[in-house]
Amino acid sequence: MKVAITSTGNKEDSTIDQRFGRCAYLVIYDTVSKSVEYIPNPGKDAEEDAGPVCIQLAASRNVIKIISGEFGIKIKALLDSMKVQMIMLKDPDIKINEIIEMLNH
Repeated sequence: MKVAITSTGNKEDSTIDQRFGRCAYLVIYDTVSKSVEYIPNPGKDAEEDAGPVCIQLAASRNVIKIISGEFGIKIKALLDSMKVQMIMLKDPDIKINEIIEMLNH
């Protein structure tokens, strides 16, 4: 199963990015192979539609869950239609490696 996590940076000790569409990086974690991929968010500085750009990136990696601090109102309907689960973590200090550890248990 592939999970996307919004991240402030491209290292395992980076923290979760609270913004979905404007996150700095999207971390793709594969729970089966345990592989981790850090991808710069191409929509981070977009004038509009940053969320859909981020969703396209996640969909291109066959993600079925996305973990972020918040999701925009338009994003929920889009992810629901794609059957992608949204998980909100409100702790801005939680690190990517801690989230991955939770996914493994």
